[in-house]
Amino acid sequence: MVSTEEWTRIRRGLRFGQRFRGTVTAVPRPGAIGIFVDIGLPVGGFVDVLLLPTVVERWPGRGTEAEFEVWWVDQRQQVRLKPVDPQFLCDDFTHWQADRRPGWPEDVPVDQAWVDAAATYPRVLA
Repeated sequence: MVSTEEWTRIRRGLRFGQRFRGTVTAVPRPGAIGIFVDIGLPVGGFVDVLLLPTVVERWPGRGTEAEFEVWWVDQRQQVRLKPVDPQFLCDDFTHWQADRRPGWPEDVPVDQAWVDAAATYPRVLA
């Protein structure tokens, strides 16, 4: 765990969509929570189960090296990631993203982006 000041410094250097080469370090409960990824920062990376394929056998296993994008960063000392390789993404990711994150910022510093929390929930279409 890093200090609050160090975490603030790290966050200032991150941008939504920024890519990192990372190694999967743990898959604690396949199909339930997600995967942990080392992206070379003093804080860990994590891919949420919602961004991974429904079929657990398609998940990247421990030791898998792949490219990941910064998907979310908040006060928790963890970088939320999205796999770049479509084989590691949830089925129909484009539709999923349109429903849950319409108009999401790209290439914006995470500490300067204002994002409506409601954008993380499915939109109700009339």
